[in-house]
Amino acid sequence: MSIQHWPAAERPREKLLERGASALSDAELLAIFLRTGCAGKSAVDLARELLVQFGGLRPLLEAPRDRFCAGLGLGDAKYTQLAAVLEMARRHLGESLRAGDVLTSPDTVRQFLVSQLRHCQREVFALLLLDNQHQLIRYEPLFEGTLDSASVYPREVVKLVLQYNVAAVILAHNHPSGVAEPSQADLGITRKLIDALELVGVRVLDHMIVGDGCVTSFAERGLI
Repeated sequence: MSIQHWPAAERPREKLLERGASALSDAELLAIFLRTGCAGKSAVDLARELLVQFGGLRPLLEAPRDRFCAGLGLGDAKYTQLAAVLEMARRHLGESLRAGDVLTSPDTVRQFLVSQLRHCQREVFALLLLDNQHQLIRYEPLFEGTLDSASVYPREVVKLVLQYNVAAVILAHNHPSGVAEPSQADLGITRKLIDALELVGVRVLDHMIVGDGCVTSFAERGLI
């Protein structure tokens, strides 16, 4: 039976309009994105099959182009559509940070960093550059390393903050392993950067580590 013959309360689009997007399952959200099914399958049936095939929503959304396009009912058109949607989400979060005090939006900061760093296969060290009102000036991925480390050079960080007349920064990097626990190396480079930036009058407000679905804050743990 096609979705158009389902009771209105069970159709994904109507359900979203009535109850909001958070009320939908992964399969229902994906079905809205797909719009149509294929021979003998509704969009929801197809979405469920794709979620099983890819191992969940996140692996599907982060799949490389060749693997994504090989999925039933997918292709370059859907891939470009998805890439555009994900990029709009990242930009929306970035604009949300620029619109207000970063320190009053910890959840938005976390969401933004997850959107930028969680999918990275290698360790990336980045900075949120802030003005004296703690509004975002710029997000800057500065160093990229291997699967488990990235070399961070305090001199380059100092050059960057002086270039943009920064008042404060939030440090961030990902752990491709998915474990967001700080290592001794993480603690060491944080201290070096705090000391280096203090010399030019720039405060380090936090250092956040992005793992698999979680973000660890040094400030919240009393490590800064």
